[in-house]
Amino acid sequence: MNAVPDAAAASADRQPERLKLTEIFLSLQGEARDAGWPSVFVRLTGCPLRCSYCDTAYAFHGGQWWDIDAILAEVARHGVRHVCVTGGEPLAQKRCLLLLEKLCDAGYVVSLETSGALDIGGVDARVSRVLDIKTPGSGEMARNLWSNLPLLTAHDQVKFVICSREDFDWAKDVIARHRPHEICDVLFSPSFGQITPRDLADWVVAEKLPVRFQMQLHKLLWNDEPGR
Repeated sequence: MNAVPDAAAASADRQPERLKLTEIFLSLQGEARDAGWPSVFVRLTGCPLRCSYCDTAYAFHGGQWWDIDAILAEVARHGVRHVCVTGGEPLAQKRCLLLLEKLCDAGYVVSLETSGALDIGGVDARVSRVLDIKTPGSGEMARNLWSNLPLLTAHDQVKFVICSREDFDWAKDVIARHRPHEICDVLFSPSFGQITPRDLADWVVAEKLPVRFQMQLHKLLWNDEPGR
């Protein structure tokens, strides 16, 4: 009587581990600690958030299923050391954790760009988690999972995308309350087209914030073309 369920289970065990991908491409890392390094970007499809400044809405839907081993082979084909797993929201696909582990096992320097709305506790400790804290201007502030902050290590990074002076003041209060800069790098980015980089830089300097101002190199170099 158990033959059919057992056969089904065995068949499921033999199914390849897959993820839905929007694209894999080689470019320069445009932001965070690894900015400037030639990097392979693995962009997973799908995201539960709809941030006002999102520049990858094309990754919300569609995509193609890839076996994880095929992803590893494509990453290896590009011949660089740094790999960034991004989205969308990569942690929305549970097998992302396996991909991250296998990339680390293969010797890559791996970063994960995540919205901060999903639990980061299961991510391999060798991965640098770039955790986005959503400001009021993003429209998704209510999705911040504050329980992620105690999980941060010196290997990780926290990012705020600043859309306005109100966002800046809000982020400043978050830093004063949670003190993530005492654990890891904290990054402030101007929301492209909403505030000027110079304004944000001036505010950071005037307030003497313990944060790192950054601009997105890919927007400056390639006007944020997909696949660059």
